[in-house]
Amino acid sequence: MLHIFHEDSPDKLTPVEEIKTEYGAKTMALDPKTQNLFLVSSDFTSPSEPNGARKAVKGTAHVLVYGR
Repeated sequence: MLHIFHEDSPDKLTPVEEIKTEYGAKTMALDPKTQNLFLVSSDFTSPSEPNGARKAVKGTAHVLVYGR
């Protein structure tokens, strides 16, 4: 889940929007000109480890683009 906030002042943030992303999407970049967000993810295996760990599938990396 990606949480978007507006900075009202240095001491106050206001929630604006929540965006559901894909599993594993963690690394993010913002294009300041277009305000588009770019996240990287991949396909993952089903949870198979006792702790529910999932492994990335080799060769399935892709970029997610979020914008208005």
